[in-house]
Amino acid sequence: MATTTILYAALTIGLTGLIAAVILYFVSKVFHVEEDPRIDEVQACLPGANCGGCGFAGCRAMAEAMVKAMDTSIAYCPGGDYDKIGKVLGITAATRDPQVCVVRCNGTCEHSPAKVMYDSALTCAFANTVFSGEGACPFGCLGCGDCVAACQFDAIHINPETHLPEVNEQLCVGCKACAKACPRGVLEIRDKGKNNRRVYVACNNKEKGAVARKNCNAACIGCGKCAKVCPFEAITVTDNLAYIDYTKCKACRKCVAECPTGAIHAVNFPEKKAAPAEAAPAEQEVKQPAQA
Repeated sequence: MATTTILYAALTIGLTGLIAAVILYFVSKVFHVEEDPRIDEVQACLPGANCGGCGFAGCRAMAEAMVKAMDTSIAYCPGGDYDKIGKVLGITAATRDPQVCVVRCNGTCEHSPAKVMYDSALTCAFANTVFSGEGACPFGCLGCGDCVAACQFDAIHINPETHLPEVNEQLCVGCKACAKACPRGVLEIRDKGKNNRRVYVACNNKEKGAVARKNCNAACIGCGKCAKVCPFEAITVTDNLAYIDYTKCKACRKCVAECPTGAIHAVNFPEKKAAPAEAAPAEQEVKQPAQA
């Protein structure tokens, strides 16, 4: 009796499943929507990180939008191959200068010695709500690594000696995921610049000069010397903090030499050759008078 009951139950479940499968098959045929095969091709040209830096939910959504609009300018993915996308769509793809993340903080353990010890949840988002930072700078990097967790390209890591993030510009695609994850706006996405050379202010502190220097000897003090010496009007000083507009900067580096605290960094420039020492004047030969 028990065996018969089990058999009937198994047959009933199997028959129900078969009927449901047939119904679902016909429903899928009736409501099937043809999808443009170019969507898959465009998606293959994107990195697949689904970081959201383009403003869409993911790479698939961005590919669908591009194919539908037949326009690549509606969204920008730093890691996308726009030449291939343009060929897939049969259009000239819009291009932009490559970008990279820069760290606008130089509060290393040497420049900003720890005044307190943080021993709690190791996330920048949480640490930002409970204290200023181990170096007491309320605008500096907290070093807990939220940016590292956000990066899908393994392009950023915390240096164990300086406790600051370091960016591998060969891997960074400028997706902005790390910048969005930073609760203090320490990370900024900028153009890589000609020959990958760029100049920026490695400080985010908006406190007055004396207060900023008290917590970090490499802080910008808002003196404005860099703005005065810049021949391209690329530097502005707002809220005691200098900022270099990379769209105007010509990388002349006059500001770097002028900054009294070393807050302005120049990246990937060749070292300036030292001026040759002045040659010592040749000793004049003293002619002895001819003997009579």
